[in-house]
Amino acid sequence: MSRFSAAPALAGALSIGLAAPPALAAAGGAVVLPWGDWIVGFATTAQAVLTPLLVALATGLIARFAPLLGYVLSKSVVEGMVRRVTNYALNAVAGAAKGQVLTVPVGSAVIAAAVQRASDQVPGFVVKAAGGLPGIAEKVFRRLALEDRATAANTLAPALAAAGLAAR
Repeated sequence: MSRFSAAPALAGALSIGLAAPPALAAAGGAVVLPWGDWIVGFATTAQAVLTPLLVALATGLIARFAPLLGYVLSKSVVEGMVRRVTNYALNAVAGAAKGQVLTVPVGSAVIAAAVQRASDQVPGFVVKAAGGLPGIAEKVFRRLALEDRATAANTLAPALAAAGLAAR
């Protein structure tokens, strides 16, 4: 609490149209101002005003960045799925091994096996996020180490045909 001389404090209060409340008792020529009560009152008012504003700000930020977060999460789920079906296909196809350069026929067989595995085991929403089964085939094609003469026309297209999918 602060102490002021009574005359200037009363003159200041009266000059701006404020009357000193009864709680401001004059004691020996000094007025005791309850600064703590004023600070608590101000903090309560500020909290009542700022809480809805902060909630609105947080909600706006979540709404703004939720699509980006959804994209990042779905991309990581798709990439993990492509990695798993590719690894499965590399183990399932004769003549294929992880880290080995694959020939065109073996590469096509690996892609077809990976697409079939995705069709059988992967939830539909993940397949859709990957661009469907043709999208998975393209991702597996890009992921494989293929010989130099391998192209989408001679490797990916036969794999899509073997999986029963039309080339895009």
